Amino acid sequence: MTEPLFVIPLWADLVAVGLGGVQGALFASGFLGQRRLDLLGVTIIGIVMGMGGGLIRDLLLNVELATMQSNWYLITATAASLMGMLLANLFQRLNAVIVALDALVIGLFGAFGTAKALAIGLPPVPAVFVGVCAAVGGGILRDVFMGLPVAIMHVGSLYAVAAGVGCVVLAVAHALGAPLVVAAVACVIVTTVIRLLAVIFDISLPEQRALHRRKVALETSAIPIIKP
Repeated sequence: MTEPLFVIPLWADLVAVGLGGVQGALFASGFLGQRRLDLLGVTIIGIVMGMGGGLIRDLLLNVELATMQSNWYLITATAASLMGMLLANLFQRLNAVIVALDALVIGLFGAFGTAKALAIGLPPVPAVFVGVCAAVGGGILRDVFMGLPVAIMHVGSLYAVAAGVGCVVLAVAHALGAPLVVAAVACVIVTTVIRLLAVIFDISLPEQRALHRRKVALETSAIPIIKP
């Protein structure tokens, strides 16, 4: 059964885009050396991070690209990216803010993606898939643009797992009769809490820990040993 009257409010979508833009710019502006980006580069990464999740969501659903139907998406993403870069030094001292921002962004995009998929009639499992892709999509595009190892970036600290659990909560709550708005709020809360707890207590999947150990071993073996 479809719910054609469900529409993601513009202000809510713009909040997610803005938070994503700030988070992406903070991430990009923190790189030094060969990956150091100028003003334009940081802004582009911020825009990609802010708008990527929504673009992937709508492409998977084969619907009109919401982020291309209003001037406010690009304006918001650009302004948020510039703010993130200009205030990077301040935010870098507040690591908790960055972590919370990241958790909230994946929660919002996961909720919007799953809710929109359910609203147009997708079954729960594909709807959850769309939500997870929307949640991590901006971050994946950011890593691709910056030439970073995508899999390692998103397996650690239960990044995708947090989004998946939140989206499942939304789908189950909706199947049990909860309004989409209420289910979406629950999704954001669950995703954010899981992500924050994973970062605070350094929880990750077994394969991520194995990857990290191999990475450390390779880096250690590359260090020349100077004999007396």
